Amino acid sequence: MVKEVRVKSILNKHKKRDDWFLDDYSVNPYFGCSFNCVYCYIRGSRYGENMTKSLSAKVNAVELLEKQLFRRARKKEYGIIMMSSSTEPYMHVERKLELTRRLLKTILRYRFPVEIVTKSKLVLRDLDVLREIDKKAILPEDLKQTLKHGAIISFSVSTLDVGLAKVLEPGAPSPIERLEAMRKCKDEGFFVGVCFIPVLPYLSDSEEQIEEVVRISKEYGADFIFIGGLTLFGDGSEDSKTLYYRFLEKHFPELVPKYKKLYGGWSPSKKYQMELLKKSRRLCDRYGIKNSLI
Repeated sequence: MVKEVRVKSILNKHKKRDDWFLDDYSVNPYFGCSFNCVYCYIRGSRYGENMTKSLSAKVNAVELLEKQLFRRARKKEYGIIMMSSSTEPYMHVERKLELTRRLLKTILRYRFPVEIVTKSKLVLRDLDVLREIDKKAILPEDLKQTLKHGAIISFSVSTLDVGLAKVLEPGAPSPIERLEAMRKCKDEGFFVGVCFIPVLPYLSDSEEQIEEVVRISKEYGADFIFIGGLTLFGDGSEDSKTLYYRFLEKHFPELVPKYKKLYGGWSPSKKYQMELLKKSRRLCDRYGIKNSLI
């Protein structure tokens, strides 16, 4: 059951442009997410109760975005819009509601560039709108010489292991379906990539596992790949830290002490993060794939 809610704002302006995705704005058509990924970082936030039961559609999102983009465009405050930063823009309910599609048409009207981050092949439905955005979007002045793309499409994975993905991402399409969708986007001429985020300590972070993701991403047409660690937030019964440790205790109890040693706070140790960064850069160089957008 999807609730209908009305919100006061839909376009979120960031204090600072994201270092990886280069987005200046974000738009989230929904509250909650039916993909229900165990590790999802928003589970430690106000969205973190039960992501499926709290699923809501922002029914006035299109009219709000129309007003907000009109004001931003008039001031020439162009910037990349992330679709979406705290929910999946192409979960199952989107097939019926077409809220993301209608928001993209509004973004096209005001010629803002857009970055899609998804686990769903439903994005293929909207390639007609994204193609026009790619052609007509006005990039920020400081990115015009280096970026060249008005539409960026990236597909999120945390593992290529089908069994592990089913447990951790129960509502999402399989990793191979995401890669196949990415290849179709690439064949249509889009700038595409993989968000290997989060890498799962001791489960998908070995040199061999990361190399496999980088190699296969390249084979499926990725222009870039982001590789980032797992964050664990909150102590509530439905927060990501609680649910992820519950998953470990059930499926990999031997890893619980290792995780507790690795995580002093919400992120893994600095040493781990530096080692992950070095591995990522080395493997991206080996396979000739960028680990950034520019």
